[in-house]
Formats: sequence, C-alpha cells, structure tokens
Amino acid sequence: MKIKEIIVVEGKSDTIAIKRALEADTIETNGSEISASTIDKIRLAQDRRGVIVFTDPDFPGERIRRIIREQVPGCKHAFLPKKEAIASNKSGVGIEHAADDSIREALKDAREVYFNEETELISWQDLIDAGLIGGNLARSRREKLGTYLKLGYSNGKQLHKRLKMFQISQDEFRQAMQKVLEEEQS
Repeated sequence: MKIKEIIVVEGKSDTIAIKRALEADTIETNGSEISASTIDKIRLAQDRRGVIVFTDPDFPGERIRRIIREQVPGCKHAFLPKKEAIASNKSGVGIEHAADDSIREALKDAREVYFNEETELISWQDLIDAGLIGGNLARSRREKLGTYLKLGYSNGKQLHKRLKMFQISQDEFRQAMQKVLEEEQS
C-alpha cells in the first residue's frame, strides 16, 4: 500500500512504524513543540501532495493536531484507537506501538476537517439522548463510537466538536450508535 499524501507524525519511532506498515513519506514534529519551520514544511506538503495528520491518541497528540488544523487548513486527519496504540508492556501509548494492520486501517479512513462551525448535524441533545454525556456508560460509549467513526477517543465536548468538524451525518451517527449498543448487549 502506498500513500500519496505526506503523513505528519510526532517522531522517528512513528516514522519507522509507518514505513514498516506501508510506503509513505513523513514529516516529524519532534514532539509537541512544533517549530515555525515544521509548520512551513507541512504547508508546502499540503500544497504539493496533501497531508494526513497522524498523531498519538493522547493529550500531546491532540495538541499537535489542533495547532496544525489552525495553521494549515485542509489537511486530512487519521485516528488510531487508543487500545490499538498501547505498548505490549503497557509502558506507553503511541503510533509506534500499533500493529501494521491498525496503521493501514487508520490511514485508509483519514478524513478532511471542515471549519464550518455553523454546521451541526449532531446536536448536544443527540449526544445526551444517546448516553454519550453523563451516566456510567458515557465514557465507554464515546470510546466505542470514536472507534466506529474513526474519530479517536474524546470527552463529550471534544466529541461534539469532532462530529461537526468531520461533518458526520445523522445516518452515520445512528449506524455507529447501533453498533455500540449491540456491542453492549453481547
């Protein structure tokens, strides 16, 4: 499998994991501090070939994702479920710990972020009604929903924002929630 876009990752270990899983070029941010020159490289990559942001499913990874989203519009984003990014010895979380199949699947499902904050296909009330905010099962449901929709794990507020950004339709949301509820019953 070959990826046309340039993949933005956090470090060398992530690049090694990407290259082990498929054929692709990467830009490394060297951790959560993104320099102006790195942002310039990402802009150039976006103009020439397109960019997929593929950061670790943790707070620093989300911070990098946000900075890039704000400074380089139009990039695609790929999310790896946290459970697929945990080291076998449970010593860390990151792309470098993921299986090749998980990396390929996440990149295959990369989506572009839309900045139209006015577009709200899924309301806050929809999230409450689905048991994604408040209650004992909310966290678990958000985690499963994030996996099915390929949006990664998020708290309630972040989930609402991601559903808007990725313009998840009511139909996509309903189908994913049906899977979440079926999984709970089994």
